[in-house]
Amino acid sequence: QVQLVESGGGLVQPGGSLRLSCAASGFTFSAYGMRWYRQAPGKERELVATISSTRSTNYADSVKGRFTISRDNAKNTVYLQMNNLKREDTAVYYCMRSVGSYWGQGTQVTVSS
Repeated sequence: QVQLVESGGGLVQPGGSLRLSCAASGFTFSAYGMRWYRQAPGKERELVATISSTRSTNYADSVKGRFTISRDNAKNTVYLQMNNLKREDTAVYYCMRSVGSYWGQGTQVTVSS
């Protein structure tokens, strides 16, 4: 079955960096686009970044120039490199396969001094 497992979240100071990982299994990873979403307390889930099977990428305006999505098909893993983090980036981050409602369990990112 399809499984997505996020990791790499944590507590970081404003201006800091984190790299999130999402390990995928149960499907042909290289054939699918992948997405990162986030959900802050009291807010709706927000699309952060997408990467297609051909590595084309798109970003929410709020993270452009700070976040980078990438993938390693040999490791069945999608990454989200987050630089210059801001307090408003605090959220639970989820990865999702672009087709079908397959979500990971999420990883908490807290940006605070």
